[in-house]
Amino acid sequence: MPEDPELPLQEPDRRSPGTMEDKRNIQIIEWEHLDKKKFYVFGVAMTMMIRVSVYPFTLIRTRLQVQKGKSLYHGTFDAFVKILRADGVAGLYRGFLVNTFTLISGQCYVTTYELTRKFVADYSQSNTVKSLVAGGSASLVAQSITVPIDVVSQHLMMQRKGEKMGRFHVRGNLEGQGLIAFGQTKDIIRQILRADGLRGFYRGYVASLLTYIPNSAVWWPFYHFYAAVAPVPSGVPSHCLSSHLWAPGCSHCLHPHQSHGCHQNPCAG
Repeated sequence: MPEDPELPLQEPDRRSPGTMEDKRNIQIIEWEHLDKKKFYVFGVAMTMMIRVSVYPFTLIRTRLQVQKGKSLYHGTFDAFVKILRADGVAGLYRGFLVNTFTLISGQCYVTTYELTRKFVADYSQSNTVKSLVAGGSASLVAQSITVPIDVVSQHLMMQRKGEKMGRFHVRGNLEGQGLIAFGQTKDIIRQILRADGLRGFYRGYVASLLTYIPNSAVWWPFYHFYAAVAPVPSGVPSHCLSSHLWAPGCSHCLHPHQSHGCHQNPCAG
């Protein structure tokens, strides 16, 4: 049959690179390509902003988990109002200064991950092997730093006027006149040492390792697998998705190792 002259000829596909149909792989930015100064400065700053906003709810959650039945609070909103009335805004941030030291573990996590990948690369070029070993090692280092800080921080969260909630009670004035700055922290540390020794700072440590090491070790290989096969979204340059900082583990608030008190609660026993 003769060709229909009214049918338009098909134009060649001229879609710009970067559309969802573009099958380019995502470039992986390794440790040596990272601007360390910006990473550490902006990483800590972003994490601090997030921590300030969510910390009161972490404190409330911890108290609700520790209280006997509904002896003190009947729910999240009730706890928020009662703490605010009794202790003011400062009451919602008990243990906050100590808890900010966990920011160190966030930076140590990514640093350990990247340096371990670099070390393993001398023995294997497999992204799966490098990511699995590095992810597990990073969580081991991070949890070793995070757990003792969380233990002290959670005991400080339990400090309130009136009825004792946790195992330990700060001596002095909770309003800050008797014990200022890190005085309460020192008092809690002494009581933990006296009662449990150094092991008292690692309550729930094994549970944390069993939770976060497998999580981190499995997550990173899947991240690199995705980076190798996933198309780049429309309008997004591939390098914007390439850094390891975009994984759950970037700004500490999303780290696979981040516990935020999710390991065994030291105040409950």
